[in-house]
Amino acid sequence: MMIQQLAVILENRPGQISQVTELLAQNHIDIQALNTAETTDYGILRLIVAAPQRAAALLEAQGFIVKKVPVVQTPVPDKSGRLNTVLRAIAAAEIDISYMYSMLGQQNGLSYMIFRADDAAKLEAVLDEIVE
Repeated sequence: MMIQQLAVILENRPGQISQVTELLAQNHIDIQALNTAETTDYGILRLIVAAPQRAAALLEAQGFIVKKVPVVQTPVPDKSGRLNTVLRAIAAAEIDISYMYSMLGQQNGLSYMIFRADDAAKLEAVLDEIVE
């Protein structure tokens, strides 16, 4: 399923991530997944939240740079080898994954993965075929 991720650009200094999470907590916006990446000068906080449009507006109002990015979310049964099955199907379809990360918690025995790829529609179609 295609969903929207927020990519928040942060300065590389202590407290930046907690400023984001505090703002979201104060406004009762649930964080469902997060991932961080860094460069020498800045970091990127990738977030999946319950209300992406509202979260983006709140963050931008506080001076954060926010980019909305389409990503693909897919369930992966919490069983040995299932993530490998998903990744093999993606590789067989010759889809290049830019990055991936997991969502927090599980639902009905399923873990959920987030994938970013240049061809998100093709990725979504491949995943729809293999996910039970």
